[in-house]
Amino acid sequence: MDFHKKLSEQLKTAMKARDQLTLKTVRDLKSRIKLREIERGETLTEAEFIKLVQTAAKQRKEAITLYKQGHRPELVIEEQAELAILEKYLPQMMTIAEMETLVKKIITETGAESIRDMGKVMGPLMQAAAGKGDGKQFQEIVKRMLS
Repeated sequence: MDFHKKLSEQLKTAMKARDQLTLKTVRDLKSRIKLREIERGETLTEAEFIKLVQTAAKQRKEAITLYKQGHRPELVIEEQAELAILEKYLPQMMTIAEMETLVKKIITETGAESIRDMGKVMGPLMQAAAGKGDGKQFQEIVKRMLS
């Protein structure tokens, strides 16, 4: 099932259940998709959809951090609930062990030998990971392995 149909089904279910939080989150996601499609003039691919959801999830994580610093527990709870809804649309994230295995493979393929070759590794690595891992974690693993 493509993401447009999945979102529409989720929206209908939330309306019937009168689930205001899910309704708000899915509507926000649908509006982001529509805006991006209008900007590009074409329908989003599955990979672009995942990237868009990752961006929305990252914004929620940043908001959670800020709300915690501002001592706003009610807003933290709301953002965490929205994040949980968004994560349903993301692919399963890689474990640290899987990330390390992928990094080793890319390092071998690119012939990287030192930290100066990090750029040579990160491009192919992020393509191979395709949104299934955090870029910062990958960067730390690459630094550690090339040092």
